[in-house]
Amino acid sequence: MGDLQKEQLYYVQWLASQYELFGKLHRRVLEAYPDPREIFQVSKERWEELLPEKQAGLLWKRCQAESMAAMQEQYEKLREQGISFVARGQEEYPRRLNDIPDPPLGLYYKGGLPDGDSLAVAVIGSRDCSEYGSYVARHLGCCLGEQGISVISGMARGIDGISQQAALEAGGDSFGVLGCGVDVCYPQSNQRLYQTLMGHGGILSEYPPGTQPIARNFPPRNRIVSGLATAVVVVEAALKSGTSITVSMALEQGREVYAVPGRITDRLSDGCNRLIKQGAAVYTDPEGFLEELRETYFLQSVSPTKKKAKKGKEPDLREDLLSLWKQLEHTPKTVEEILHGLEASISVQDCTIKLMELVLSGHAKQVSSGHFCKA
Repeated sequence: MGDLQKEQLYYVQWLASQYELFGKLHRRVLEAYPDPREIFQVSKERWEELLPEKQAGLLWKRCQAESMAAMQEQYEKLREQGISFVARGQEEYPRRLNDIPDPPLGLYYKGGLPDGDSLAVAVIGSRDCSEYGSYVARHLGCCLGEQGISVISGMARGIDGISQQAALEAGGDSFGVLGCGVDVCYPQSNQRLYQTLMGHGGILSEYPPGTQPIARNFPPRNRIVSGLATAVVVVEAALKSGTSITVSMALEQGREVYAVPGRITDRLSDGCNRLIKQGAAVYTDPEGFLEELRETYFLQSVSPTKKKAKKGKEPDLREDLLSLWKQLEHTPKTVEEILHGLEASISVQDCTIKLMELVLSGHAKQVSSGHFCKA
């Protein structure tokens, strides 16, 4: 839609509020009429060419009954309720959503919006989680919060809410994407989380205020959960669950999917174990996951030229230390493996001493006894 003027925003918000009429069909409408103000001049016959007959008739009637003043009043009333609206084409619209196959026309929100240039992780899983799933979700949410990485989830009971609450308690932020209006707290048991999110993250929805949490609203919202994230972690899930819908959407969007392995006798881990079998990345600890996440995100965010330049950059070291440093990788190697790659012949003891010099200078890391890698 390009850069939106304030007047156009009133029209787009009005269209978004008619979600139950055409939902995903808004793209077809806006491709035909990029300036949303033109939509209110469309004939009933033209609507019937764009939309199913019943929807076309209803939307035409509503367009005829609306006025610019009424739409502006509707928009301002949202602001009075503490609800904001952002449309595609506005600078504030979450950048990552522009890249997904079916971006929402706009988002209603309370609090703030995710920063499109920062890392964010979607943590999802079973509502009826086990103690194991609860522990992993809490631990992961806490680590992400401490590292300043946003947690994206659906604010649902179980894994979603646990990970989000843990991130907030660790001083981080989190964003809840709802399958209802942002003025409706669902589930009611997460009222405390709902209130906290508005001050340390935000509550988001493509559904207009007042929309109730009916079953058909949740699968579409899952594409926003994964779309806002850098990566998705499935903590615990049965074979048939809503989590599988989010995973499918994440893969379609090109997001990296991680799954937490569980016991083969545990039905709540069947979904995760199958994902791993199908090629999902394995989540075993937050430290390793965060290292992979940052490395992947860096590689995606720099140009090939910059990547090449960084790879070729060498530290300012003595010649003997530099030759050792070149043998190191980001995965640990034994002293014997490092010696095997050296052209010069030195003893195990001398090699170990020089490796410790690299560790002390911050160029290497000792992972365990006799195992070293690049810092």
